[in-house]
Amino acid sequence: MAVLIDGAVWPAHGTVWAHLVSDSSLEELHAFASRNDVPRRSFDLDHYDVPEARVADLIAAGAHPVSNRELVTRLIASGLRVKGRDR
Repeated sequence: MAVLIDGAVWPAHGTVWAHLVSDSSLEELHAFASRNDVPRRSFDLDHYDVPEARVADLIAAGAHPVSNRELVTRLIASGLRVKGRDR
């Protein structure tokens, strides 16, 4: 069980964004986000969008940095992935 974060590469709103996910449960993800002041409004069905400025803090708090590809692979394997067509 781990909270994962990928590299911030998705541009929007004057910054770039990373994704924060759990590889085991949404409860774990929401608890981690809450402990680290990630706003619930940043949640998008299976992940939180977090600005680049927060990435180092979230890693220091225990999020495991992974590549974008590994994040998606582990999210799919967890059964928590929401497909684009289902969004």
